[in-house]
Amino acid sequence: MKKRYILPFILLALGSCKKDFLNQSDPNAVSVENFFKSESDVGAAVNGLYEVLRSGNTVGEGSALYNEERSDNAGRDDNQSNAGEPFQFNDFSILPSNSYLRTHWSAMFDGIARCNTVLSRIEQVELSNEALKKRYIAEAKFVRALLYFHMVRKFGDIPLVTEEITTKEQAVALAFRVKEVEVYKQIVKDLTDALDSNLPNQQWEYQVGRTSKTAINALLGQVYLTMGTTFTDDKQANLLKAEQHLEAAYAARTFGELSEINYSDVFDVNQKMNCKELIFQVQYLQGDQKYHSNIARNNQARGENINSQFPSTGVGTRASKDLVSEYEVGDIRKEFSVKFATDSRVNDWFVTKFRDNSAAAGTTGWGGNDWILIRYADVMLMLAETKMYLGEESEAIVLLDEVRERAGLPSYDISIQNPTYVNLYPTLKDAILHERRVELAFENHRWFDLIRTYKPQELVDYFSTKNQANYGNAKLSNISVKDRYFPIPFDEYKLNPERMYQNIGYN
Repeated sequence: MKKRYILPFILLALGSCKKDFLNQSDPNAVSVENFFKSESDVGAAVNGLYEVLRSGNTVGEGSALYNEERSDNAGRDDNQSNAGEPFQFNDFSILPSNSYLRTHWSAMFDGIARCNTVLSRIEQVELSNEALKKRYIAEAKFVRALLYFHMVRKFGDIPLVTEEITTKEQAVALAFRVKEVEVYKQIVKDLTDALDSNLPNQQWEYQVGRTSKTAINALLGQVYLTMGTTFTDDKQANLLKAEQHLEAAYAARTFGELSEINYSDVFDVNQKMNCKELIFQVQYLQGDQKYHSNIARNNQARGENINSQFPSTGVGTRASKDLVSEYEVGDIRKEFSVKFATDSRVNDWFVTKFRDNSAAAGTTGWGGNDWILIRYADVMLMLAETKMYLGEESEAIVLLDEVRERAGLPSYDISIQNPTYVNLYPTLKDAILHERRVELAFENHRWFDLIRTYKPQELVDYFSTKNQANYGNAKLSNISVKDRYFPIPFDEYKLNPERMYQNIGYN
């Protein structure tokens, strides 16, 4: 079987291999060359792209280590397990040699390589109609853009590859970091191309768990918002494009006011196939040995059964006391999202937002929770943020109020009359960031929200105002401007220290 090369992490393993060895056939495997023969083969390959998103090593459930645990929302006190490597993320002490970081990098680039293979090989297959071909191409470009968007925000300059890699020489030639702005250009191009298809507006008009034009518009709006707030050039133009695409996503909703949808319904495993707030989610199958969700059981603390019938022996996912204190009095999202575990071996807050204690999930905890990547409350708050930056504050407040109303909270205009609220959130920008935090807690948005809102030194200053007692063993004093980005994994850097240069502060 001819080797499919994945840029760039596999190069070290192949450094001493001979070409004749690489070209040998594995009788138990299907080569890329022999796979893409029919329309159903292409369909299966596109399905495989969504499978990539299920992994906790990419962006699926369990990927909180690379997002929430990097932020002020969640973390862990255990600094010993697994050589202390997971603890490094929320302790701001991450090393380039961290094996979890390397695994994340590898899994993400593997997903990108799969997208490139589909996009390269689809041309050699005769499909039944051009519209189906364009739809498959749109799906592959959406997934590739999603993966690159996560990577560029975490690492900054990264390798950018949009072709299938079939030789070691080709992989070596492409193993170099490209400037962030160029990566963003490709992300925008992929998503813009994806809109030029016959994908439906809503996922359930196609298939739940697959992309739609609403999902593409929402992601493209977030990309432009990020560019408009973090790049020095074309800020206004990027913000206007963010507004355009976020409004298109919002206009495609099939409900009136957000309050029509109960907050708990958004995460109800029995409503995940028809909840009107969900725009794009990664699917898991309840009770299935291979494709079940573990998030309910993994979040649950010892002595508790609110999430799952699985008898937990751990501490679950720890919610920071700083986040718990940020919920306003009367906010219904607090009771649904977090709970205090009184077991003496826990004695801390844990996450209850993802639940499946049904008989179908059973005592094994094989739950049916889908992992939500995009939903309307997220879109509305991003749109509010965009409008705030554009000076359209009254429109921003309307969107903010709609989210607060569902949470059982007073409007923004009433809230700013409250001295406690206005002291904590003196500007509309602060209020929107706060609302995103409590609305989207544990959904892997917080770290991205922080680095979009604060420049590196501002991020350090933000954490310096926090009370260390609310963060357990993780030392807030460790944070510095270098922590805006993750380090490049050491195995990648040492391939070519010049072309795969390390991020500042990690040498």
